[in-house]
Amino acid sequence: MSAVSSRLPVFPWDKLEPYKATAAAHPDGIVDLSVGTPVDPVPDLIQRALVAAANSPGYPTVWGTSQLRDALTGWAERRLGVRDVAHANVLPVVGSKELVAWLPTQLGLGAGDRVAYPRLAYPTYEVGARLCGAEPVSYEDPTDLDPAGLRLLWLNSPSNPTGRVLDKAELTRIVAWAREHGVLLFSDECYLELGWEAEPVSVLHPDVCGGSYEGVVAVHSLSKRSNLAGYRAAFLVGDAAVLGELLQIRKHGGMMTPAPVQAATVAALGDDTHVAEQRARYAARRTALRAALEGHGFRIEHSEASLYLWATRDEPCWETVARLAQLGVLVAPGDFYGPAGDRFVRVALTATDERVEAAVKRLG
Repeated sequence: MSAVSSRLPVFPWDKLEPYKATAAAHPDGIVDLSVGTPVDPVPDLIQRALVAAANSPGYPTVWGTSQLRDALTGWAERRLGVRDVAHANVLPVVGSKELVAWLPTQLGLGAGDRVAYPRLAYPTYEVGARLCGAEPVSYEDPTDLDPAGLRLLWLNSPSNPTGRVLDKAELTRIVAWAREHGVLLFSDECYLELGWEAEPVSVLHPDVCGGSYEGVVAVHSLSKRSNLAGYRAAFLVGDAAVLGELLQIRKHGGMMTPAPVQAATVAALGDDTHVAEQRARYAARRTALRAALEGHGFRIEHSEASLYLWATRDEPCWETVARLAQLGVLVAPGDFYGPAGDRFVRVALTATDERVEAAVKRLG
């Protein structure tokens, strides 16, 4: 039996365990700002929708209920500004990480194909390429890539880990380049509703894609905007031909969003109030942590959106991780996201107000 895992990098979070133990030994306990996992309650209206759909003994469908598809298209029109989006232009998925990891395989990519992603990026883009035997390629500017053999191009705006936002002009230029060279473009927009000093724009906005979804798909998640990481609720919007092919493959693979989660997604996408309330929580934590980090000698770069502060003391990232662990604060080393991050750390905003207050006190 061949070990598929041999194609993959070492799981990065395992390297953080000794520093986590150090931070946990702090007399006042650990402040874990390393993983961007939500800590605030799931909004009541979403919980109620989940419970109301709990009696779901039959198999759900991969494409979801018509009510779910209505919710996905309605949200895309209202929030992304897209036009003429139909059910054929949406597809629910079982969390966005699953989609990122298995997309190259489901697209039929393999040896001789190339998958490109930002040089500072979520590690799962590389993992997805390696799982199917394709070649992973990182970029600073995707339009500088050699398009030969390039089958899939990932964008990520707002960025994880840097919080950088690609503006309309950049997105438009990249979409035009991808179409010119026949490269399928997937844009990971999971942090789109968490813009702070910039207003993130979808790759599907008419000003960017010209009103056509050809060769372009956007990835969205409810994990951050609705505290639903535990529900595994995400979806795709874009090119109907691409999504139709994925739908057929995912039917055979049984990649079904559970029926109660589908109902919860409908409720979540139909309500903007809880999103605004959660944004306000993150904004307050961001303000407090940024001031504390800067007061402690850090410089913050980008970070104009998303759930992270991209911070540096102009020293190797693991020295910074060790220094903060001694204060009982755990952060993610920047080299988890590529060699270009080796002097940065990623500081997540996903801790309770009490734990953020503790971090601010220790940094001060």
